[in-house]
Amino acid sequence: MNRGDDLDDQLIAAEVVSGQKNLFRLLVNRYEKTVYAMGLSFFHNTEDASDFTQEVFLKVFRSLPCFEGRSRFSTWLYKIAYNTAVNSVNRRKEYQSLAEDKAQDRKTPEKAVLRDAVKEAVQEAVRELPERYRICVDLFFFYGRSNLEIQAITGYPVNTIKSHVFRAKKLLREKLKHFIL
Repeated sequence: MNRGDDLDDQLIAAEVVSGQKNLFRLLVNRYEKTVYAMGLSFFHNTEDASDFTQEVFLKVFRSLPCFEGRSRFSTWLYKIAYNTAVNSVNRRKEYQSLAEDKAQDRKTPEKAVLRDAVKEAVQEAVRELPERYRICVDLFFFYGRSNLEIQAITGYPVNTIKSHVFRAKKLLREKLKHFIL
């Protein structure tokens, strides 16, 4: 997402607040897949992820008058999504990394078997990480969020985020060392 898109988001948000409610669909179209993917990583199934996505956009729509533009629109939206997911997870006590949902292409049966074995090992290693590490790793590597955006989303200080990502990588490296050539 470039800076121009962020300005577009802010302009669209302002237009929606001023009465052009139909323009909200533009924001939904732009962020729906990412919010849905976050829902999948938290809830493990498409039905709950769809419900989550709908709930997030309903909250965003209702909260849009409170968006002041001090952060990027996407960061503000992801914070709402993250808080919604965490609150639901705290009720359910489950979280699954987005690493478990990333699709792999399969060119040959041998490569597919190897990819599946590596994927399963990575998924298992990520599952074993402490939740705070998994969340930072997901937001950083799979959602492409910066440390400042992760701070805005999770409330963790930037140095804590860096530490969590560093420690997670160290733990993953150790758990997966037999897969490294």
